[in-house]
Amino acid sequence: MAEKGLLATGLRSDVCGALRASDAERRVRLAGWIHRRRDHGSLVFIDLRDRYGIVQVVVDAATAPEAHAALVDARIEWVIAVEGVVTPRRAGTENEKLPTGAIEVSADSVRILSQSKTPPFYINETDSPIDESVRLKHRYLDLRREPLRDRLLMRSAMVQAIREVHHEHGFVEVETPILIKSTPEGARDFIVPSRLQPGSVYALPQSPQQMKQLLMVAGFDRYFQIARCFRDEDLRGDRQPEFTQLDLEMSFVDESSVRGFVEQMVIEVTKRTRPDRPMQQLPFPVFTYEEALERYGSDKPDLRYGMELIDLGAALPAATGFKVFDDVRASGGRIRAIRVPGKGGVARSEIDDLTERAKRHGASGLVWIALQPDGEIKSPIAKFLSPESVAAIWSASGGKSTAPEGDLILAVAGERVLSAEVLGRLRVEIALEANMADPEILAFCWVHRFPMYQWEAESSRWDATHNPFSAPVPEHLDLLATTSGDLSKRSAGDPAGGALAQQYDVVLNGWELGGGSVRIHDRALLERSFALMGHSLDDARAKFGALLDAFEYGAPPHGGIAIGVERWAALLANQVNIREVMAFPKTQSGSDLMLEAPSEPDAKQWSDLGLAVKPQKS
Repeated sequence: MAEKGLLATGLRSDVCGALRASDAERRVRLAGWIHRRRDHGSLVFIDLRDRYGIVQVVVDAATAPEAHAALVDARIEWVIAVEGVVTPRRAGTENEKLPTGAIEVSADSVRILSQSKTPPFYINETDSPIDESVRLKHRYLDLRREPLRDRLLMRSAMVQAIREVHHEHGFVEVETPILIKSTPEGARDFIVPSRLQPGSVYALPQSPQQMKQLLMVAGFDRYFQIARCFRDEDLRGDRQPEFTQLDLEMSFVDESSVRGFVEQMVIEVTKRTRPDRPMQQLPFPVFTYEEALERYGSDKPDLRYGMELIDLGAALPAATGFKVFDDVRASGGRIRAIRVPGKGGVARSEIDDLTERAKRHGASGLVWIALQPDGEIKSPIAKFLSPESVAAIWSASGGKSTAPEGDLILAVAGERVLSAEVLGRLRVEIALEANMADPEILAFCWVHRFPMYQWEAESSRWDATHNPFSAPVPEHLDLLATTSGDLSKRSAGDPAGGALAQQYDVVLNGWELGGGSVRIHDRALLERSFALMGHSLDDARAKFGALLDAFEYGAPPHGGIAIGVERWAALLANQVNIREVMAFPKTQSGSDLMLEAPSEPDAKQWSDLGLAVKPQKS
C-alpha cells in the first residue's frame, strides 16, 4: 500500500484504501467514485472507492448541512471530493472485510466532480454474471470492478519484477522497431502500407527475433525487452492478435546456461508477484519432447495430477486375440491407455461421450476396460482377451484399485504420435472436469530436444518445428549436411528428419509459457538450414539478408527465449483466458467493440497510399 502523502494532489491528501485506526483525528481530503450510497435521512453513508480501496464516508446534516445537500442527487459512480476527519467506528459497527473497516471519515465538505449515467452493469457486484460483449464494449467500466482491477495491478507488479530481476543480472533493456520487414515466422503478418514508398509495405513484428540476434552481434550480450508483438492468426483463450512478451537473448551461452538463468528469473518473479502460490517442484523437472509425449501425450504437460500414459502394447502378449490391437501393432502403431481412478462404474452415456471426444481428436475409436478391486475386468473386449492379456493389462496399469467401484482404463490404438496426443487431450479434459488439479499449485517444467524439422507432405519440404534460427544439437550437425540439397530428391526419410534442435519450452500448468533456443550463429549453416526448408539462396537473402550479413562480422554463440506476459499473468491470476489480464483485449473475431475497430478508412487514406479496395466475389 502506498505511503500516506505519496499520492497527494490538490484534491486529495490520502487515498481511500490507506486509512487506518492510527489515522484517527486526522483531517484528510479524499476523491473517488461512489461505490455504494445509503441514505438514512439526516445521515448519508458513502462507500468511496479509488483503485487503492474503499473507505466509508459519513455526512451528517446536523453538522454539515451543505455537504449533506450536495449529496441529495448523487448516485453510484458519481465522482466526488470530500474533506473531513478520520473517526473510529462505534464498537460493533466495524467492517472486518475492509482494511479501512475500523474507521470512517466524518465529512464536512463534499464537491461533485463528475456525474455518471446508470452503468450497463453493477460495478459493486463483482460476482454478477455479465455478458462478455457488454464487458468489452464498456471496458473502462469493467476495469473499475475489483477482480479485473486487481488482475491488472498484479500484472503491473509482475512486469516490474521482470524488469528488476533482469537489471539485477546485468541485462540491458532495448526497444526494437514496430515497423519492420515482413518475414515468415509461423503466422500471417499484419501489413502496413507505406505512403512515402508506394507499393511497399512494413510488417508489424511477430517477435523481435532478428533484432535481438543482431543486438548480440552488436555486443549487447544480455538484452531484454517487454515487447509488443502482432500475429494475424485465429484467436483462442491463450491468443490475441496483439500481445506482450518478455523477450531476452544472451551471448556466449549454451542451452543449460540459458535455461539456468530463465528458471532462476521465473522463480524470482513468481515469488515477488505471487508469494502465496506454492511451486510444485524446484528445480523444474526436465523432459525431452519424446519423454513428454510418451508420459503425458503432450509437449506441454500439466504435472499437477497423475494419469500418465500406459504402454499397453509393451505389456500385452504378441497376439491378444483382439483384432484391432493386433492389426495396429502389426502396422507399427501403438496401444496406449490412461487409468482414471474411481471411474470403474462409469455409465454408458459417459463412455459414448468420451468416445466421441476421442474421435474428434483424431482417433478411430476408444476402448474402455473397467478394473475391479478384485482383479477382474469388465469391458466389451473382455471376451477377446486371454487370461494372460488380462493379467498384463492389470499389471501395466498399476495392479491395484483403491476405489470401491474400481478404476477405468481408456485405450487408443493407432499411429505413434496420434495415439499419444488423443489420450493427452482426454487426460486434460477428464482432469479438468474432475477437479484433479490443485488450482493454487504452480507446476513448472522444461521440455526440450524437439525435432528440428517436421515434414510438410504437400510441399515436399522440411519446415522448422519452432523457428528457422534454432541450432541443432552438436551431435546432429552431420544430419543436416548429409540431407540432399536437391529439392526434387527430398523425402520424409531424409537424415535431417532425425535432427534434434537446441530448443526448449518452459511450461506451466499445461500451458506453454514460453519457448526459445540456442541459435545458429554461422552464416553457412543458417543458409543450409534455410535450403532444407525450401528457401532458395536468393529468397533467404531477400528475407534475412541483414542477419546473414551480420554473421560475417563476428557473431558470438547466443540463445534466448520469449515468454508470454499475458499467459504468465493469467496463470498467476488463476484465469483460463488471457483477456482477463489485458486492459483492452479483442473479441474472438479480432474486433475491438469499444473503439469499433477494425473500421473502413476514408477514401483519402486509400488515395494517399495509392491503394483501392477490390470488392470480394460473393
